[in-house]
Amino acid sequence: MKRIETTFKALAEQNRKALIPFVTAGYPYADITPALMHAMVEGGADVIELGVPFSDPSADGPVIQKAGDRALALGIGLVQVLAMVREFRQTNTTTPVVLMGYANPVERYEQKHARAGVKSAFVADASAAGVDGVLVVDYPPEECEAFAADLRAHGMDLIFLLAPTSTEERMQQVARVASGYVYYVSLKGVTGSGALDTDAVAAMLPIIRKHISTPVGVGFGIRDGATARTISEVSDAVVIGSKIIQLLDGQPHERVAGIARDFLRGVRQAMDA
Repeated sequence: MKRIETTFKALAEQNRKALIPFVTAGYPYADITPALMHAMVEGGADVIELGVPFSDPSADGPVIQKAGDRALALGIGLVQVLAMVREFRQTNTTTPVVLMGYANPVERYEQKHARAGVKSAFVADASAAGVDGVLVVDYPPEECEAFAADLRAHGMDLIFLLAPTSTEERMQQVARVASGYVYYVSLKGVTGSGALDTDAVAAMLPIIRKHISTPVGVGFGIRDGATARTISEVSDAVVIGSKIIQLLDGQPHERVAGIARDFLRGVRQAMDA
């Protein structure tokens, strides 16, 4: 059984919901990410979403865009992100890690690292590094069947976004190729924007579950323990990103891991209350 599936099954048996923090790899310091990932696990993270820095992140608001720009300026690309996962895996072999990003870095990696006998250099190298899932924002499901099959063959999941504007036909398309979990974007807009309408989320999730059997996580607009608890009552997972990035902005190196750990510990306690 794959790590993501194992994690959600164990949480369901405990009647608990997954806490999934997002951080941009290489932010706010080039060498901080593995330690930050461990700290988030200590704070209660069940799955970690690791953002791959990209210059034109269409789904991300100014907070995560700024973090990505900072990481790029520090020389962080997909090669370095995979190295961070390998370092994390030296001492953590159980917490699932999902790479979240855009098509361009993946396609560029394929161009630079293609080799004979390997269908996808990215898939092979991500699997070897210890990645469990991939969410490529601008890969549509109808174009991903071969990619999804290759990921599954390497023990990884392909995760998709759904939005308030997603039709039931679109949900059915996602259901054919998605595994691990799906990520419901609770707002019309980019990360970090708007006020979360929890009633609208609660109304949408039963529609999604008519078509999709994998767990459903909810993100965008979740910024504190109270909101996380409310969302966890109707979802299988809560995803928090922009708030963590904001908390880490401008912090000295030695405080970064502790700040993330303490914030997530409070969110985890609220979700479990």
